[in-house]
Amino acid sequence: MYKILVVEDDAVIAEQIGKYLEKWGYEVEAVKDFADVMGQFASCDPQLVLLDIGLPFYNGYYWCGEIRKVSQVPIIFISSASDNMNVVMAVNMGGDDFVVKPFDLEILQAKIQALLRRAYAFTAPGTVSEYRGALLNMTDMSLSWQGMRIELTKNEFRIIQTLFEAAGGVVSRDMLMKRLWDDECFVDDNTLTVNMNRLRRRLGEIGLSELIQTKKGVGYLLGETD
Repeated sequence: MYKILVVEDDAVIAEQIGKYLEKWGYEVEAVKDFADVMGQFASCDPQLVLLDIGLPFYNGYYWCGEIRKVSQVPIIFISSASDNMNVVMAVNMGGDDFVVKPFDLEILQAKIQALLRRAYAFTAPGTVSEYRGALLNMTDMSLSWQGMRIELTKNEFRIIQTLFEAAGGVVSRDMLMKRLWDDECFVDDNTLTVNMNRLRRRLGEIGLSELIQTKKGVGYLLGETD
């Protein structure tokens, strides 16, 4: 059974989400003490977090950043603040999806189901993919190069996994967006660019800043590692 932590200031909305998702077999816990979200996160140990932006004490961006320091659990932002700035900020902080209030509970459940499937379907096989000395571990979503190692977020892993699968061939932006997000109405070109730039910065930490090359007007491919 998947456990979901709901971080939502509106108790009515939190209760509605909880009752609906429990009918689908999820175990749902709602945060009560918004000064100690991380404490409840640790005790709940959820497989997914629903996180509002407007919260008492600290906003959702802050708590997303705190969660990302200790976990790569999928995070879906839920907020009425749906302008591009907030969507981009949510992605930059490590969010995996963004649902705009008011929302249909059926759509929210479908997004949760899709994200859980993408996040955990590939954890069973203990395989490692290799590209010119760079090792991608499918089990713990890490990338290693010359004795250095980084842990990837879900989106970072899915991007690099898709490029590894292409074996040096070009992967279009449309293909990457389809691979990362089932619901493409959430995605625009800028969202993919933000994710790609963040991944390149992460790769630079282990000396692979040039691993992902841009094929202008076409997409992306893996380049040289030396």
